[in-house]
Amino acid sequence: MADKLGISRTAIWKHINGLRKMGYEIESHPHNGYRFVASTDLLVPEEITQSIGNCTIGKRISYHAEVTSTQDIASKLARDGAEEGTCVIAEKQTSGRGRKGRNWVSPFKDGIYISIILRPNLKPVHIIQIPLVAGVAMVKAIEQTTKLTPGIKWPNDIFIDGRKVAGILTEVNCDIDTVHYVILGIGININTDIDTLPEEVKGIATSLSQECGHNVSRAKFTGQLLIEMGKVYTEYVTNGFASLGKQWTDHNITLGSKVKVNDGQSEILGTAIEIDDDGFLIIETQDGQKQRIISADVSLQIKE
Repeated sequence: MADKLGISRTAIWKHINGLRKMGYEIESHPHNGYRFVASTDLLVPEEITQSIGNCTIGKRISYHAEVTSTQDIASKLARDGAEEGTCVIAEKQTSGRGRKGRNWVSPFKDGIYISIILRPNLKPVHIIQIPLVAGVAMVKAIEQTTKLTPGIKWPNDIFIDGRKVAGILTEVNCDIDTVHYVILGIGININTDIDTLPEEVKGIATSLSQECGHNVSRAKFTGQLLIEMGKVYTEYVTNGFASLGKQWTDHNITLGSKVKVNDGQSEILGTAIEIDDDGFLIIETQDGQKQRIISADVSLQIKE
């Protein structure tokens, strides 16, 4: 190795130790050299890009051990002109956030915390479609990497057997009629120990490992997620949301359910009956009226 690389044996040893510190398992054999045993599960770009090929999502990855929020880093990159598909990935977030300013607990090397820069040709009113598109990609990635059956709750949550495993956050920079960029934030509990989460979420949260009964490769899952996101996003920008509507409906757990809708000012009880071509939720209230829900917290009650 030293001869081929044109460096000293000491330099080889230093690089090997550097890889070991990152979590790569490498054995040493006197007179024979080194043997690669196992990869790290850190989300370093090289572990992800080798599996995604020419996928447009993830062609550039900004990797960090710890950040306040991947959304913060991605927003700065987007303002500075970063190309569409650029991803920010962190092993840990100290101030991870969800919708409505909620906190997303982001322990080191347990979950996947990623923000994707998108530049869709959209009117601001249609931003609701982006988390729906991402939801389709996420359930496909879960199905491809596990034997689990996930479901999508309108507009931005992924559930398994009634408990939340992932959330989606969209933050947008726009004028009145033009979207400049969207920061799509995704948080997924992969190997998260649910017992370590705050009491208020223990009863409603789960992780892929808890549902599978074994650890899930975060690097493999991230690569599959970016592949699926690339596919559905390309379909979306080419043919519009209607082309993905059936895929969303096939995976949803919202339609047909009794729901409570809270827009921050009032609550509405009713039954979720459909999403329209724009991606908005249509509910039928208790008095038989139909209402179009554009942005609100939706809680599932009893499935009919």
